[in-house]
Amino acid sequence: MNVSYLYSLLAVIILGLIAYAGAAIGLQGLFGIVIPYLAVLIFFVGFINKVLDWAKSPVPFRITTTCGQQKSLDWIQQSKIDNPSTTGGVIIRMLLEILLFRSLFRNSRVEFKGKKVTYKWVVWLWLFAIMFHYSFLVVVIRHLRFFVEPVPFFVSTLETVDGMLQIGLPGLFISSVALLGGATLLLMRRILLPKMNYISRVADYFPLFLIIGIAGTGIMMRHFTKVDVVKVKELTLGLATFHPGLPEGGVGALFYVHIFFVSLLVAYIPFSKIMHMGGIFLSPTRNLANNNRMKRHINPWNPSVKIHTYEEYEEHFRDKLKEAGIPVEKE
Repeated sequence: MNVSYLYSLLAVIILGLIAYAGAAIGLQGLFGIVIPYLAVLIFFVGFINKVLDWAKSPVPFRITTTCGQQKSLDWIQQSKIDNPSTTGGVIIRMLLEILLFRSLFRNSRVEFKGKKVTYKWVVWLWLFAIMFHYSFLVVVIRHLRFFVEPVPFFVSTLETVDGMLQIGLPGLFISSVALLGGATLLLMRRILLPKMNYISRVADYFPLFLIIGIAGTGIMMRHFTKVDVVKVKELTLGLATFHPGLPEGGVGALFYVHIFFVSLLVAYIPFSKIMHMGGIFLSPTRNLANNNRMKRHINPWNPSVKIHTYEEYEEHFRDKLKEAGIPVEKE
């Protein structure tokens, strides 16, 4: 059995202990100011470099992934979303893919039952992915309250809706539980399913453990160890306004573990599979219209060659064509 997840788990635990010990011995400035700034710098440089590298990749032909009938004769119904031939169809397809993970919703699993091949609709992965991604988005938006002043109304509104269950004091946020649960389910899927476990590597487990660490430390600070939110906002607002400074009295070592995990995840994004957040917009299998039957696409990188017309061919081989009894246009 593939135990790569143990290496990722061990790495995250060690990194968390390093941050905790560092904050305890007076390195709050390193973990609370230097590393977050460095992580953001790495993220933007790496992200831009990756996107520019993808943008430079030649895509001379339409290689659209299709799941339905291509535009053909008028009396043949076209699948305008699964096989778009217009820019409007591509936009709708991209929106459904980005916002609702449509291709993942249509995911099916192939199984052999005796000598028969069966296809089974698998919706659980789509549910886990939706829960994980949207809860992550809500958590990120909620945390904007720590980086801006005054707090935007939509952040306050979202926070009110997110905590509408009013469980405990302070109230439990739905997104916090959903993020931790979604990441854990995706992790368990890679560990427990034999096929997924076989193809998974350390790089697949590491970001999941980081996210679980982020969600776990966040829940612990809110409901168990408790931190001074005012001091936390003082530090984060200083980072956002480029006037960094450590609050007097400190905010607890667990906070620095939390922000260290966040910094690691941010810096890791451009070098991991999480870059699909930017790559989806540049994927030629998704962002191109399939109009191959309506327009001829010529590779612009092909070298120009001299065309040999039939007239030139016949002129060159006329005697041999006549000798072989092949009719020619000119005698």
